[in-house]
Amino acid sequence: MNLKHLDAPDWSKIPAPIGDEDLSHLLKYKIKSVKLKSTNDHLINLSETKGLSVIYIYPMTGQPNKPLPDDWDNIPGARGCTPQSCSFRDNFQHLEKLNVSIFGLSTQTTEYQKEMAERLRLPFPILSDEKLEFATQLNLPVFEVENMKLIKRITLILNDNMIVKYFYPIFPPDKNVEQVIKFLTNK
Repeated sequence: MNLKHLDAPDWSKIPAPIGDEDLSHLLKYKIKSVKLKSTNDHLINLSETKGLSVIYIYPMTGQPNKPLPDDWDNIPGARGCTPQSCSFRDNFQHLEKLNVSIFGLSTQTTEYQKEMAERLRLPFPILSDEKLEFATQLNLPVFEVENMKLIKRITLILNDNMIVKYFYPIFPPDKNVEQVIKFLTNK
């Protein structure tokens, strides 16, 4: 079943993220113990992952009939969380054949994330970093909007618990999965 996402914006009208933060400290970084709640009702400790894992980190998803923060589309890199999630969903079987575990991650609560995961029929868990423990440990770039601290969009590839590749900045978000697949197949 291929559910198309209807809210993919015209990317030419959305400001691209600048990505001027230096994230070179992430390469070969070994994830330390941090337990995050997941949409499948498990606590996931990313320091215990085995094999290849992809963690796509996004600012926040919207919910039907609820407005996004004011000027959301004008914040560089903010828009596109649902299209990015849908693109990972639509390529899930291909990624599974590459023996890769997939996780989404945002600062939203697990309850908030469950609505999105069910609505979009995501076949992989979404992790909640609502206390910014993971973001702080990795010194990930964040921004604030309407009293919310959100993580900028970044995708990490781990081998066991060590980061072997990161993608940042990411634009457009729904093409990120193609970058990930290309990297994984050329390893």
